[in-house]
Amino acid sequence: MIRLEDVDKFVESRYQRTFILKSINLEIDEGEFVSIMGPSGSGKSTLMNIIGMLDKPSQGAYYFMDQPVHTMKERHTSKMHKEYIGFIFQAYHLIDELTVYENIETPLLYRKVGRKERASMVAEMLDRFNMVAKKDLFPEQLSGGQQQLVGVARAIVGKPKILLADEPTGNLHSSQGEEVMQLLKQLNDEGMTIIQVTHNEKFAEYGSRIIELEDGGLKR
Repeated sequence: MIRLEDVDKFVESRYQRTFILKSINLEIDEGEFVSIMGPSGSGKSTLMNIIGMLDKPSQGAYYFMDQPVHTMKERHTSKMHKEYIGFIFQAYHLIDELTVYENIETPLLYRKVGRKERASMVAEMLDRFNMVAKKDLFPEQLSGGQQQLVGVARAIVGKPKILLADEPTGNLHSSQGEEVMQLLKQLNDEGMTIIQVTHNEKFAEYGSRIIELEDGGLKR
């Protein structure tokens, strides 16, 4: 499903090239749950952004469902990102001015899903996450754990092929983190491909495979 071949990401200044990622060769199959670990500055978030089509490699090839993402125009990658990828962030990234319902609905608006279908899809998420009673609340009226659940609901409402979670439990208490991880495991059991970045070894074990990054490269 995902194939990275000799992927580099670097920043060039006048006199030198600084590598953020170096010689990444990686394959991830459909239905896998992969945990990416590594110290700060090892390139984890950059790798996630490349996989999520928010960034492009400086060199190398990236194939998503056998399509060459590295050669695509930005308009095409943006369309694929909206269609196939859900993203969960450590800092929630909910829109403060929107209610729980409206936050969950947002990706469906970008995809131009019809009003009736949108209402049905959002209702399904509210029901699944036990948030029907909170649908008209704003993010600041929710706990951190509840905000992250809204973030997860928003990420999966469009039934993406792949869910990318960048430190999804980083701002949560351990019990809230456990709840989010159980939810990710359940989604994976239902067939969703999941890639998470985490510092938490216990939560990394939820994945079927752990990949370690060090100094921008895959740790052997």
